[in-house]
Order: sequence, then structure tokens, then C-alpha cells
Amino acid sequence: MKKKVIVTGGAGFIGSHLIESLIKEDNISKIIIIDNFKDGNLKNINSFKKNYKIKIIKKDINTIKNNDKNFKNIDCVFHLAAIADIVPSIIKPLEYCYTNIIGTIRILEAIRYNKINRIIFSASSSCYGIPKKYPTDELAKIDPQYPYAFSKYLGEQAIIHWSKIYKINYISLRLFNVYGTRSRTTGAYGAVMGVFLKQKLSNKPLTVVGSGLQKRDFVNVKDVCSAFVEAFKSKKKNKIYNIGSSKPKSIMELAKLLKSKITYMPKRPGEPFKTFANIIKVKKELNWKPRISFVDGIQELLKNINYWKNAPLWNKSKIVNATKEWFKYLKN
Repeated sequence: MKKKVIVTGGAGFIGSHLIESLIKEDNISKIIIIDNFKDGNLKNINSFKKNYKIKIIKKDINTIKNNDKNFKNIDCVFHLAAIADIVPSIIKPLEYCYTNIIGTIRILEAIRYNKINRIIFSASSSCYGIPKKYPTDELAKIDPQYPYAFSKYLGEQAIIHWSKIYKINYISLRLFNVYGTRSRTTGAYGAVMGVFLKQKLSNKPLTVVGSGLQKRDFVNVKDVCSAFVEAFKSKKKNKIYNIGSSKPKSIMELAKLLKSKITYMPKRPGEPFKTFANIIKVKKELNWKPRISFVDGIQELLKNINYWKNAPLWNKSKIVNATKEWFKYLKN
């Protein structure tokens, strides 16, 4: 039987890649993209927006009503819409909580009202804060260090609660450091990969925070999307899985692969020295594992670097100012 799905945040970095994967699934007849196009970009979905399976709805998840007609006869909701980045969440925590928590509850209420029984959630590994054990598994202590991490975790908790009370089946994927084509290059504290690529494209030095020896569990967006698809195909219910490569790479390793000059910035407080996903559970239960090597993933990025030509330039001075803003806020 053919299925109809919704992807919130479908014009974003991960969402647009996910839709490309879902289009290829023969048992999916309709994919409704819900996006407010603030962080999402029409450019991300240009190549498939006219596909017969696609319907695009420009809407903020905070405005979704229980009786939203787009949720009628839907089999599964992939909930990826959120506000990201750390520094803005410290300065404007209410905005993050409103979208990432209340927005998620609005999605859950539309799901409940329309009797949809599945949600697959894009959660964040930032909920672990600064882990005491590596690799970090799903039972590790929850210790969010920033309002962004806090809001994403409470969004996940809302899903778990609605599941318990209203019998909505969920799978929550705690994503580690996702990279790939279409990653955002705006924001001094955006994903390091996007920031580095934009700096390389504009012939600016790469701004390495701290020593550059800190490690991140980089996982390719295509591997992440395959995890979402496996979760959709699976009969597993009410599960949380880490999604990472389980092969952390240092920021210096990344910088060397990009072959650019480097400038160093002060270490940011509250950030883990290493992220390292334990993915034994997802390997066993969803039969998923990452397949794209870090070197191959970076080479693909470099081949597609022209994609970022129209993105706003982020130079050293902007990142310096953002760093000062952060330290000033913490002192106060």
C-alpha cells in the first residue's frame, strides 16, 4: 500500500537530502514539504520540486492547527524543522524554545487530531553536553549546555510523552556532526563544515577554534538520510538511536583536507573536546551503518564547492565579534 508522508523542514540541509531519498521509495506516493523558508532554501529543492510526488507548503510549524488539512491521511511525519546554532540560542532562548519545543508539540497535536501513528524525529546529540564516557551511547547522562540543546531535548521528551499518552509511535535519531552538500554557510557559529567551505571559497583563512585538536564525529548527510529511511521501513517502535560515524576526526584533519591557511580563535566554553557516537544499537536494530568515508565525503564537497557561491560571506572579523559577544554574555 502506497504511503503519504510529511517532512517538516524539508527545504533545509538534511531535509532536502531526505526528500531526495524518499522520492526513490516505491511505496511512497506523496511527500508534503512544510517549511517556512527562513533557514530552508528553495535552491535546495529546485532539482526535484516539480516531481509528481512533491507538494510544497510554505508554513511555520508554530502556526499549524490541529485540523490542518495537510495532515489528513498521512502515514508518517518526519519532523526536522527547528532553529539551530548555539550563540543565538543563548541570546534568544525563548525563540528557540518556542519553535523547538512548542512547535514540536503543535506537530504532535496535528498528528493526534488526524490519527497519524508515526513520527520520526531529528534529535540532537548535543543533549549529552560534555560526555564522561566515549563512545557515548543512548543511555549516557543528559546534560545540555545551551538553550539550543535543551530545546531539542525537550522536543524529544514531548514526543516520548505524547507517544505514551496518545499511542503515537516514534523513532528519535540523535544526530552527531552532520556534513555534506547544502550545509548552511551562514552564521559564525553554524556547522564548522559550512563555515570552512565558505571561507575557502572566499579565499579566507579557516578559523580554527582552540587548538584544533578537538574531535568531532562527522557523519555524511547521505548516511544520515539512509538512517531515516531505515527507520521508516522498520517495525521498531518508540526507540532512540545515535546516528554518527563512530570515527571522530580532528578539526585539524578537516582543515588539512581542505588545504587552506588557518587562523586560530579562542576556545569556546561549554563545548566538548570530543564527540564520539556509540552506534551499536542502531547497527543491530535497524541494520544501518555509515558507508561514506570522511575523505570521500570531503572530496565530494570540494567538487561541489560552487554551490556556496551565493551564500553570505563570513570573514574573520565577524567571527571575532561573535566570539566577543559570547564571552561578554557569559561574564554577565
